[in-house]
Amino acid sequence: MRLFRSDTSKSSVRFSAAFRKPDSWRPALVAVGAMVALLATAVASAQLEQTLQAQIQVDKEAAQSQQRIDQTHEQTLDAAAQYAQAMAEAESFERYNEQLKAQLKSQEVEIASTQQQLLDIKSTGREVLPLMQKMVQVLDQFIGLDVPFLIEQRTGRINHLKDLMMRADVSISEKYRLIMEAYQIELEYGRTLETYEGMLTVDDQARTVQFVRLGRVSLMYRTLDGDEVGYWDAIQKQWVADNSYADAIDRAIRVANKEAAPELLIAPVPAPVEAKS
Repeated sequence: MRLFRSDTSKSSVRFSAAFRKPDSWRPALVAVGAMVALLATAVASAQLEQTLQAQIQVDKEAAQSQQRIDQTHEQTLDAAAQYAQAMAEAESFERYNEQLKAQLKSQEVEIASTQQQLLDIKSTGREVLPLMQKMVQVLDQFIGLDVPFLIEQRTGRINHLKDLMMRADVSISEKYRLIMEAYQIELEYGRTLETYEGMLTVDDQARTVQFVRLGRVSLMYRTLDGDEVGYWDAIQKQWVADNSYADAIDRAIRVANKEAAPELLIAPVPAPVEAKS
């Protein structure tokens, strides 16, 4: 008994017929292939973009790392330079401190020496002042006993020294300098030839005459009219008129005024006196 009828022959024929016509499937396959290719291209492009972005990020991070390395290197160099400069300055300050110590020590020695000198000056002042007073007195006595030339000038210098010795506003060194200067001037008088006008007082009568001084050996005079010639007698301590020395005084005056060449001069000289012990 057949319940149904199979029509397999017809179906199989149709199915096989469909497979026997491949040209109808090509457009679909080409489209699918194109889609697959586009999809692969898109995927590859996306991967390439990701790769490029990753590479850019890596390069960026590498540049930042290199920048940090450069900054660190520069900071290290700066720190090394600052350290070297600090060490050099420290060494310089150390040498400077050593110099200050040496200067301070020298100043301490100088201060001690100055203080000692001040003490010595005080004691020296007590000893020097009486000595200088004595020097002025001796010079005053010497001028009083000497040939009486330039009396006003010389006695004025002595009086000035006496007044100076009483002044507290003049230093000891200045007083001593002026005293030695006065001694030097008196010393020069003993080896110079000089002529000058001055007052001659004899028997309370004053006249203007011309003096001629030959060191301290002789002091002669001549009146302005030339009528009288004389000299100082150191033994008798008085003026003596003697016209026999007229030519000698005339030659001495011309030599002193540089009107004649130096020559042997004749002058009255006191006789030697035997020294008394």
